Amino acid sequence: MSHARSEPIDYKALAPDAYEIVQALGHAASKAGIDKQLLELIKLRASQINGCGFCVQHHILIAEKLGVSTDKLNLVVVWREAPMFSSRERAALAWTEALTVLTGGVNDEVYAQARAEFSDRELAYLSSAIASINVWNRLGVAYRWTPAARPNAAAAAAS
Repeated sequence: MSHARSEPIDYKALAPDAYEIVQALGHAASKAGIDKQLLELIKLRASQINGCGFCVQHHILIAEKLGVSTDKLNLVVVWREAPMFSSRERAALAWTEALTVLTGGVNDEVYAQARAEFSDRELAYLSSAIASINVWNRLGVAYRWTPAARPNAAAAAAS
């Protein structure tokens, strides 16, 4: 069974006010100065956890444009085992996982790690970005948004 709908749902047209609110929440962290590459890594990780193919592809493409290495993008799913992630990235990814999978809450170790790497203000904006991507993931999964094709897919396949 395919998860892709034959008729795409235009969420923006159906609920423009809700769309704008979620979009604004997602942009707040970047506007506050949180590193855009880091934000794409956390959005990618939350999207992987939530199984949103559209968002996974979307954030991979954005991260590539921002200069995130292919190796790093490929290894986000196993970031604990990959030495290329900085302590700040590790704290952000752990925080992302804790706020995305809330069954156990946020344990003291993850909180302490996040607090060691981020100021109160930064952590508030990082949390807002995580909340936003979780909303987008739920919409993408619910409405079965289809991942976008990679631009110049033929050129990428040839390399």
